Order: sequence, then C-alpha cells, then structure tokens
Amino acid sequence: MTTDTTPPAMQAGPRTLARQRRRASAARLWKQYSSHRAGLLGLAALVVFALLALTAPLTVGSDVSSVTGAPGHPLEAPSGDFLLGTDRYGRDVLGLVVWGSRVSLLVGLLAAVLSVAIGTLVGITAGHFRGAYATVMMRITDWFLVMPTLVLAIALATVMSRSLGTVILAIGVTSWPTTARLVRAQTLAVESRPYIERAKALGGGHRHIMVRHVLPNVMPLVLAQTTLMISSSILAEATLAFLGLGDPTVVSWGGLLQDAREAGAISAGDWWYLVPPGITIAVVALAFTLCGRAVESVLNPRLGVAR
Repeated sequence: MTTDTTPPAMQAGPRTLARQRRRASAARLWKQYSSHRAGLLGLAALVVFALLALTAPLTVGSDVSSVTGAPGHPLEAPSGDFLLGTDRYGRDVLGLVVWGSRVSLLVGLLAAVLSVAIGTLVGITAGHFRGAYATVMMRITDWFLVMPTLVLAIALATVMSRSLGTVILAIGVTSWPTTARLVRAQTLAVESRPYIERAKALGGGHRHIMVRHVLPNVMPLVLAQTTLMISSSILAEATLAFLGLGDPTVVSWGGLLQDAREAGAISAGDWWYLVPPGITIAVVALAFTLCGRAVESVLNPRLGVAR
C-alpha cells in the first residue's frame, strides 16, 4: 500500500492555486498599504463619506432637497434644530451636504473611470502600434494637454444639455491625456522586454500582446491614476456646478456653493451656507489624493513616497 506524500498545495487544482495566489497577493498589498499612515487616514475618511452617501435616504430622508415644505426659515443660523443652519429655501444644510455626497462621489468616480479608460486605450495602442498612428494620437494628446482642461469642460458642458451625464462626459473626455502619456511610456517599457519578442515569435497577435501581456503590466499604474483622478474629477464637478453648468435638478456640493453665491451668502456673512460644502469637497479630494499616493508607493516602491 502506497501513501501519497504530495503536499496539499501540489494536490490542489489550478483554479484553487490561482485563488490562493490572489489572496496571498492581496494580503501582501494590504500589509504594505497599512504601513502608510496617511493612506489609512484617507481610506478611513472615504469609508465614512461612502457610508454617509449610501445611508442618506435613511438618515436624512429622500425629501431633504424638496423646496416645498422646507422645515425651517430661510438662512437660519446654526441651532439645536438645524446644526448647520438652513439655506435660502429653509432646507437643512446638514441634510443637503449628506445628500449631495451621493451625486458628487458618483460623478467623480464615473468621470475618473471614463477618463482613465480613454487614456489607457490611447496609451496602450499608441505604444504598441507606433508609426503614423502613434504620431497622430500623441499630437492629439499634446493638443489636449496644452488646452486648459477646465475651459474645455466648460465649453462642452455649455453646448450640451445640463445633466449629470453631460458633466461626467465633459470631465472624462477632457482629462485623459495625462493618463495616456503615462500608460504609453509604460507600454513602451513593457514591449522592450524579451518575453514580448518570444510571444510575437510564437504567433501572438496584436490583441494577444496588448491584452495578455501589456495590460496586466500597466494595471498598477492605471489603478493608482484612477484613484488620483477621482479627486480631480470631484473638484471639476464642483467647479462646473458652481458656475451653473451642473444638473439643476440634483443636489451636489458644488451646486450648494452656487446656491449660496446666488443667495448672497458671501456678502451677508452666512458662513454656514458656504463652509460645510467647501470643507467636504476639500476633505474628500485630500482623502483620495492620500489614498492614491499610498497605492502608488505600494505598487511602485521605487518612488520612495514618504509614509
């Protein structure tokens, strides 16, 4: 009678081994990320804001943005009934800030994903195909880099209908060039490695090379860039809303600032109308930036980012 002395890890199937490797890799990345105090602080702040956004219908109610039947008087100072005062319609500013987190975070996330997706596609294809295609795409990228992103976004949002989709599209299609440049440089570095030449010699086509070899190697850069882009997208959304180019039917942090400006809160000294949405924008943007820097340093230790 023989006894199987093969280790359990060798007896497991390929899918089990792949899951084990992914779990081990995730645990290793989390251990490295948790050593960055600034990154943990930013992540904790984002978790708090995400929970507030998800539970907003339960905590402040879905009718908090309704102008009719507002619970307070216009521009009431903070009190026991309204911790952050009321706006020009008598609505609770605290409830509006909590509810506005849903729109601002959603727009920032979707716009960043769209921007990074466009930049990744342009960067990988321009780095892979070279020649005339790469020259044309890089000249287009340079044109977008030279033009102010905010000006292009304002122009696009002006000629289109005022909606969240317009804001997301305006931010996404004007902020991709930086990602394209970074991804193209990484693609050129990856395709200079010997195993790419072996894959081509074995019959690997363009799609195989880009999807199976280049994309996995640029994904860490894409992930870090996405985290950083969310911060910029939230600030861009707030700017467009402040300029009156956002969706007037929804509540966002930038929209609250625009309402406060129209109500004359700046000259009247109604600070409770201006400060809360401004602080939330700054805190969330800073939190995403801290997380992005921490992720960047974990995925690329050579950067030597301070902890």
